[in-house]
Amino acid sequence: MGRGVRTAVIGGVFAAMVGGAGYGAYTLISAVTDGGSGASGPRPVASGPPSGREIEAASAEFLAAWQKGDGKRAASLTDDAADAEPLLTSFGTTAHIGDARITPGKATGATVPFTVRATVSFGRASRPLSYRGELTVVRGRTTGRALVHWRPAVVHPRLVDGDTLVTGEAASPPIEAVDRDGTVLSGDDYPSLGPILDQLRAKYGDTAGGSPGVELSARHRDEGAAATTLLTLTEGRAGTLRTTLSARAQAAAEKAVAGYRESSVVAVKPSTGEVLAVANHRADGFNAAFLGKLAPGSTMKIVSAAALIDAGLATMDGPATCPAEAVWQSQTFHNLTGMAPDPGATLAESFARSCNTAFVKFADDVRPDTLTAEAEDRFGLGRDDWKTGIPSFDGSVPASGGPDTAANLIGQGQVQMNPLNMASVTATATTGVFRQPVLVPAALDGRALATARGLAPSTVRQLRAMMNRTATSGTAARVMAGLGGSIGAKTGSAEVDGQSRSDSWFTGYRDDLAAAAMTQDGGHGADAAGPIVASVLRAGG
Repeated sequence: MGRGVRTAVIGGVFAAMVGGAGYGAYTLISAVTDGGSGASGPRPVASGPPSGREIEAASAEFLAAWQKGDGKRAASLTDDAADAEPLLTSFGTTAHIGDARITPGKATGATVPFTVRATVSFGRASRPLSYRGELTVVRGRTTGRALVHWRPAVVHPRLVDGDTLVTGEAASPPIEAVDRDGTVLSGDDYPSLGPILDQLRAKYGDTAGGSPGVELSARHRDEGAAATTLLTLTEGRAGTLRTTLSARAQAAAEKAVAGYRESSVVAVKPSTGEVLAVANHRADGFNAAFLGKLAPGSTMKIVSAAALIDAGLATMDGPATCPAEAVWQSQTFHNLTGMAPDPGATLAESFARSCNTAFVKFADDVRPDTLTAEAEDRFGLGRDDWKTGIPSFDGSVPASGGPDTAANLIGQGQVQMNPLNMASVTATATTGVFRQPVLVPAALDGRALATARGLAPSTVRQLRAMMNRTATSGTAARVMAGLGGSIGAKTGSAEVDGQSRSDSWFTGYRDDLAAAAMTQDGGHGADAAGPIVASVLRAGG
């Protein structure tokens, strides 16, 4: 672990482990060793959850070895020594962390909290490091030993699989990201932007005019992923990077997603394609707003309706009967519970009510690639050529035969989207022009943006009318109530195997602002994703 490592930290706990009459012998033999042979033969392998004594002893010995800088020994006290040893060893080598003092807290069940206080030194730079962590003790499957369950977050809560710890000159100079009006954007003020700012720094730091400092960072397995700064030893000089974001819209997006777990939202400016806000509220820290790949449910009916209109198969005022169920190639499709059939419905009425069976009935008339061609050629989706400024996924609408031809029309089957994609879909539907979303102006690095044909004026007129009807008297009316200006929306719910509730989707527009949100396991579109979008639209750009 480097210089001057002190082991007195665990003092009380570790002494209790080895000093108590009977208790020390129990833990050293039963909890730590694999068992041996004596006069009575091999001891049976222990089973069941570890006892309180085992949890205390196993965690204390692990923390003592880690604190001492013995990565190999500490790793042997986990349930995955091969994976644990490199990271535990790097703590005192490539990370240059020394003088560690690791103090365990009171266990809650099998989970033991602890605090780490240490010093990170590199060259002439030195800074204190302090953070809280936790570990969990489990029973070894084959040995019966009480072992620390290994995960990189044991070493630091911001580490994930494949990470290594490194202290040295930063891979990229720092940046001062600013919004479209020059307001500084920081991860402290806008938590969702933390990982995104790391990505922007990795890509544009070298060209933004700054100089690197010295940092302790987590380097990720994916070479394209930006390193995560854990501690800054010496400040570099930040270069200024202008983004398309709006501080006002971003603040509204952050607040909106905070009320719903596993949720994401994106807002764009339809007239330019500029991303005004991107926010995620997820336990895993994943940027699902840009990189998610999930079925979008009935929000996909915007693209489906456009495909039917462009193919001459339907008009908003033409028939689109809404039966209780529809069968396509032996698969039966239903509507939301409680939806009354309407044999005389028009496409606009079925769209506003989000009638699945009305769209499934058109599966007889479309080719397997009709929806794919509309998505790619008109909406710019699914061609893997968007260049937003950070990693993103531009949707997938594969040509599908069999039951998926019908399922794709209602945003199930093999269709995959994220909020960025659906915000772009809404922007294209309301303007008729596909403008590839951007988070950083293309002029900054001269990158070529994706293009698509866009939509005919007559198609745009019908889509806007149907989305407005949905927002004023259809499934989105409750959520969109009170919003002035030119408005429109589409709700969606996507069924997911293994979930008790569907994923909630919602996309909408208000004047020159379009937004889309997704909440996993959130229920109907108006239940979770809808209020998020409405909050962002209400705040404006």
